[in-house]
Amino acid sequence: MKRVLTPLAAACLLASASLPLSASPYSTMVVFGDSLSDAGWNTGADGPIRYTNRVGPTYLAGEAFGPVSPMLLGGKLGFGEDDSAAANAGGNNWAVGGYRTDQILDTVNDNYLASNGFRADSNALYYLTGGGNDFLQGQVFSTETAQASAGRLVDSVEALQQAGGKYIMVWLLPDVGLTPNFFGGGLQNTVSNLAQDFNNELVIQLAQVNAEVIPLNVPLMLSEVLADPARYGLLADRTELLSTCFDDCGANQNPVYGLNGTSPDPSKLLFDDSVHPTIAGQTLISDYAYSLLSAPWEIGLLPEMAHGNLRSHQDQLRAQWQADWEAWQAVGQWRAFVNAGGQRLDYDVYDSSADGNGYNLNFGGSYRINEAWRAGLAAGFYEQSLEAGAADSDYDLNSYIGTAFAQYQENRWWAELAASAGHLDYADLKRKMDLGPTTRAEEGDTDGSLWAFTGRFGYDIAQPGSQWHLSPFISADYARVELDGYAEDGQSSTALTYDDQERTSKRLGVGLQGIIDLNTRTRLFAEVAQEREYEDDVSEVSMSQNALPGIEYTLEGYVPTDKTTRASLGVSHKLAEGLSLRGSYSYRNSDDDDQQGINLSLSWDL
Repeated sequence: MKRVLTPLAAACLLASASLPLSASPYSTMVVFGDSLSDAGWNTGADGPIRYTNRVGPTYLAGEAFGPVSPMLLGGKLGFGEDDSAAANAGGNNWAVGGYRTDQILDTVNDNYLASNGFRADSNALYYLTGGGNDFLQGQVFSTETAQASAGRLVDSVEALQQAGGKYIMVWLLPDVGLTPNFFGGGLQNTVSNLAQDFNNELVIQLAQVNAEVIPLNVPLMLSEVLADPARYGLLADRTELLSTCFDDCGANQNPVYGLNGTSPDPSKLLFDDSVHPTIAGQTLISDYAYSLLSAPWEIGLLPEMAHGNLRSHQDQLRAQWQADWEAWQAVGQWRAFVNAGGQRLDYDVYDSSADGNGYNLNFGGSYRINEAWRAGLAAGFYEQSLEAGAADSDYDLNSYIGTAFAQYQENRWWAELAASAGHLDYADLKRKMDLGPTTRAEEGDTDGSLWAFTGRFGYDIAQPGSQWHLSPFISADYARVELDGYAEDGQSSTALTYDDQERTSKRLGVGLQGIIDLNTRTRLFAEVAQEREYEDDVSEVSMSQNALPGIEYTLEGYVPTDKTTRASLGVSHKLAEGLSLRGSYSYRNSDDDDQQGINLSLSWDL
């Protein structure tokens, strides 16, 4: 019989052999549980035993087992083989096949915590499964015993929390009745009902734990997969998926995709044996878990989009002011301007990158009060799109910004002050995530607001009447963005609700501004500055799952950088008396962020 290595099996073999490293907010990942998470506690003649299918090409003894979901998730979070291996092999996975909830609790207390001085790493991600063996070993036979089993799993969560653990991901128990071991039999409904009793109690008690508990709603996610299995690369027949397996289930082995079938392929099946998932199932679970953990890395960028638009607005005004240096309109006269431009934003947040493009239109005018002062108003519309994450999520923002400003120039001293306010319309927020071979999207929309103050003070070292000007300056900026909380549409396992977000920026800077008149009509201007951000704490996003609203948790989002280098270059040309054309380019760079802008402006005296 010819056997081939399926693409999914090949990918999982690669993942289990060498997992790529990337940044993560977690110091490590520590796993407790049963066979659903066992990374290979026990070993056989050909290596660690894991409770899923072998990777092929023959799927027989001598070949490695595929990775289980926490191993796959660890790879996505940047943890290597040493972290993902079983604890008895030097890793951080304490899950053991066959363990009941009481044994999992003993492992947490008597093995992990005892070996670490009864202190849990507050920066680690803890990952727990459990409860299935309580059913299979006859410990659960009533609502009361199901609730007691759930309580023991929560005891493990509380033990970690009391020892200092902060981030704890906990599986809800999959519907044990919907496995080949019970499906279609006389106990199916009873077991399914008891599994629901287990989960109901688990959710109630998890909501009381004083930690960032991230529930993994595996039963709901799998029910969504079973509603349209072909979309996820599985055998399309739901009944066949639940009643057959790849291997080790006797007469229930699938006649086509089972080990001895006509076309062996575990990636087409949900179950490897009577109760354990194939690599396909493990991959779906790990992708689902990653979608929950990575969501704040993307949603935390929404306030940054607004800050980016504000900075672009301020950069365009500064370019306008530089073009007008010592060439203001006459006292008592107005000068109007209109400009259009574009901006590009680039962010890196942990292992999630984001790239954005936008366009803008600004208009306004200034009035010269006297020889030393002029004041004005400006308004801008900004359309910004951001593509973020591994699945290319799409986030769109329309910003409406208004600014009042004042300028001072006298005896080489100069100053600029501006106050801005704006309305933010996040009209189309589409968070995307990979689930196995398919991509799912969750959509929502929200509003927000911003206000800001900026000021610069400098001294021109050039002699009066000179064709060039060079001015060192200091700057101060304050900006605050407030984003209303919102819920993604629907009640799917991946749909989330987010609380309000706030992001404040406080910056001080020093810089150098230069201007040179090439002739009576054409001027070049440029500046460079270094800014220090004083609000550089990691932002946090509080959220809950729409289907489990009672458990709210807060995870890290955007990571501000404390230093930014800013530069700009522009040219202004007088087309006629009182009429000028200007173009400029601006660039901002910090450790993980880049912003570029280009614009073209026309100004005229009224």
